[in-house]
Amino acid sequence: MPSAFQFQCHLVLIVLAASKGETRYLEVRDAGEDDPFLLLSEDLKRELSAGQIYRRSLRCIDMLSIEGQFTFTAAQPQLHCATFFIGEPEELITIHYDFVNIDCQAGDFLKVFDGWILKGEKFPSSLDHPLTTPQRYADFCESGNIQRSIRSSQNVAMIFFRIQQPGNGFTVTVKKSSNLFPCNVISQTPSGRFTMVIPHQHRNCSFSIIYPVVIKISDLILGHLNGLFLKKPSAGCAGVGDFVELLGGAGLDPSKMFPLADLCHSFHGSAQMKIGCDNTVLRMVSSGKHINRVTFEYHQLDLQETETRKENSIEEFCFPSI
Repeated sequence: MPSAFQFQCHLVLIVLAASKGETRYLEVRDAGEDDPFLLLSEDLKRELSAGQIYRRSLRCIDMLSIEGQFTFTAAQPQLHCATFFIGEPEELITIHYDFVNIDCQAGDFLKVFDGWILKGEKFPSSLDHPLTTPQRYADFCESGNIQRSIRSSQNVAMIFFRIQQPGNGFTVTVKKSSNLFPCNVISQTPSGRFTMVIPHQHRNCSFSIIYPVVIKISDLILGHLNGLFLKKPSAGCAGVGDFVELLGGAGLDPSKMFPLADLCHSFHGSAQMKIGCDNTVLRMVSSGKHINRVTFEYHQLDLQETETRKENSIEEFCFPSI
């Protein structure tokens, strides 16, 4: 049975996995709304690639993966609404307010959050984001015309809003720009391949996959002999300075997830692991002294793979009962 976390992350569990030009829908489980929200297909993306501006209305709970202009108009008081934005791993998202008609004095609000937050859990975590948590919020009622454009620090962002007066609302334009060195990423799909590079920067970067997965690390360069170390209370790579760790859990925040394995040393080859958690995160910790790089590929773990126990796999955590 799907977990509560998977329902909360409805927007990414099969988000953007649509193929063959089909429009896909998901049920909003916790939003208190009956209407599903639209997930854009690849065909629509191709149709809009010629420079057309895509426009549509927003729902109270919505998800966007494409550039365009989007309008929300309240038909009734809407107290708990959010729109989630996601791009490709190497994209940043800019949200520009074109028009805002809300009553801040009456308790309405419109806020952009740099990242995603669900049930109090944040991505990127507070440990991995360059800004403090208060700095990650841009409140229109406080900034007004001073800050009409907000750009994310990674490939995800979101807006929260409350609009109590029917007829009031807002219009935003969403654009994407290139990020040469993607750091924190939420994957749009249950399978893929990615290379994370941290060039002489003292920072931590996480790649989040909200699926149970098989993950294969094929290349790891940390600037300082082969080794894969399963986490034990007295072991780990914390004293090394530069390492990669694999995390698993049932929430969004990597800092609250269970550490499964550490990779402390560079290697060329293959290290494959099964992680049956709702959310799998590959996190690179960098001291800034080296150019660190890791290449990995992943695909969704199916039921047959959970039943097949193989060597060099992490299989004692997060697996559902069968």
